[in-house]
Amino acid sequence: MLPLKKSSSAPALVYLVYQKMSLSNVLPETVRRRGSMTKLFLVFLTLFFFTYISLLFSRYAIQGTDLGFLSASNPLTWIKNPDSSFSLNKELRDDGGRRSSHVSSSARDFVGYESVSILMPAWEVLLIVSPEAPPLLKAPVGGGGDGGGLYCLFSNNATSEARYAGVLPFTNRTSFKCEMPKNARRQRPYIQPVLTESPAVVVQSSPSVQESQANKKEMIRNTFFVYESLSTENDVILFVKGVNHRQGINRTPDEFRCVFEDGQKTTVKTAVTSSVQEVFRCHHPDLTAFGPNTNTNIKVSLEIATENRAVPSVALYAPTTATTAPARRTIVNREPKKLLCACTMVYNVAKYLREWVTYYSKLGVEKFILYDNDSDDNLTEIVNELNRDGFDVTTLLWLWPKTQEAGFSHNAVFSNDTCRWMMYMDVDEFVFAPSWINESQPSDQLLRSLYLNEKSLYVGQVSFRCNDFGPSDQLTHPVEGVTQGYTCHRWVAQQRHKSIVLLDAVDDSLVNVVHHFGLKRGFRWKHIGPESAVVNHYKYQAWPEFKAKFRRRVSAYVVDWRESLNPKSKDRTPGLGFEPVEPKGWSKMFCDIRDDRLKLLTRKWFGIGTGSKMVWQQRRR
Repeated sequence: MLPLKKSSSAPALVYLVYQKMSLSNVLPETVRRRGSMTKLFLVFLTLFFFTYISLLFSRYAIQGTDLGFLSASNPLTWIKNPDSSFSLNKELRDDGGRRSSHVSSSARDFVGYESVSILMPAWEVLLIVSPEAPPLLKAPVGGGGDGGGLYCLFSNNATSEARYAGVLPFTNRTSFKCEMPKNARRQRPYIQPVLTESPAVVVQSSPSVQESQANKKEMIRNTFFVYESLSTENDVILFVKGVNHRQGINRTPDEFRCVFEDGQKTTVKTAVTSSVQEVFRCHHPDLTAFGPNTNTNIKVSLEIATENRAVPSVALYAPTTATTAPARRTIVNREPKKLLCACTMVYNVAKYLREWVTYYSKLGVEKFILYDNDSDDNLTEIVNELNRDGFDVTTLLWLWPKTQEAGFSHNAVFSNDTCRWMMYMDVDEFVFAPSWINESQPSDQLLRSLYLNEKSLYVGQVSFRCNDFGPSDQLTHPVEGVTQGYTCHRWVAQQRHKSIVLLDAVDDSLVNVVHHFGLKRGFRWKHIGPESAVVNHYKYQAWPEFKAKFRRRVSAYVVDWRESLNPKSKDRTPGLGFEPVEPKGWSKMFCDIRDDRLKLLTRKWFGIGTGSKMVWQQRRR
């Protein structure tokens, strides 16, 4: 054996192995035998060390075009499943006392459905099923809002029930949600679970399982991914979380490329033309690069060219040519535009919706568009009732957390083909003008007079200041409605406002802040004074209703109330801490001015007889 000198080119660990091997020439045979085992161990340790370091430093590099998309070639993953007579051989409990089942039994083949997983807040996992999945998973299954006997199988064999979460409206893909078991949270990295028909154990000896294990990917984090795309005639819009982190501070478009990929790993990159907030615009790809048999499920992501990596993506691209474009993700004009529509992002607002829709429909709002942020109340039932009663209410499932600004940007493009003006107002916000008090009946001209009149030339946006109403001695939700129950508001110079926007006037960047948009050059922003009109914002409601706001704030740039960051934020409630604990005297807080003008007006317009019942408390016949 030739001597090896220690140098900078010879790692210390390799040099140590060499020394150990050299000593074997002068040691007794029994010691040499023991040393042989040591050699093998040290060689294995060296190889493991260098492999680990290589993987660590290459983790975020772009390998070919691997963007973490859904697999289009194989929507089914074959693994082993206990037969029909299986039983759990033991039942374990994780740290939270929640049952986490591990199974061990004889097995037979069964199908695990190909999906992509996003780790959402509060350890919730969202699974989006491949577009090529069997028809069973392309429609609600099981009934009652559950997953119909589906489970999430995690990498440590822990399972949790999968809940049906709905069909994503712009890509027609089915989604499920499940909770990540606590014993699975201890293992890093977090590997994407398998959606299965029953709790299952992965049998390592199966070749198909070994292939599945080798292809496992980490779960996408909800703080960094491409979650939606939208095609216009001229460009493609991506909605991306975690790139432009701070409001008002945006990275330049030349730092990025849009990346389009088909099922055959053919990739096309196009230039990004706009980068503002979570909205990125880029050119359409040249579809001829994908060949004559272009797969309509073309994946799209955002490449950060300066960092040599791609943002994980669950978005699909919709071509705009007549022969290939699925209408679900493009803008198609099929009827004359409505003059005024209303848009809001909602979570569990079913009990408020009928009052809000009834009020605004009588004032001239023709269509209501709800971006549903994963409601679990009876929202669908109420929306169906409203549509049967003659209202025009559309619900779009929008599962992405803390994306209110992006949702409104999406709506400004998506609805521009059906609506001329859009009112961005929450379901607890009601525009009121003092001049309406003398009106015996509501009219569609009342609201129109505020944003569309002889003084409205080149006006692209009209904004109203808010009066924030307090609990007004209410202990529970008033059954007659918020306009009847809350009659007391704060005496402060209001910072917040809400707007009605001309969609053609919205700036191409789609930038918006607190319910108002940036406008194209040539359009002006009109502010309505409180003497002309104001928004009654029933913000601080009875405590059982108000504490729901602790779940999560919808804005991308507002800290959730449970976090101790930015305690002086104007979004926070004065006198409230970081936990949903009712402050003493809550029912009487924020009551500086008694204001029952809208209560009396809505009583006159919508009251039934001489009693206290309102029309929104009963369905139309």
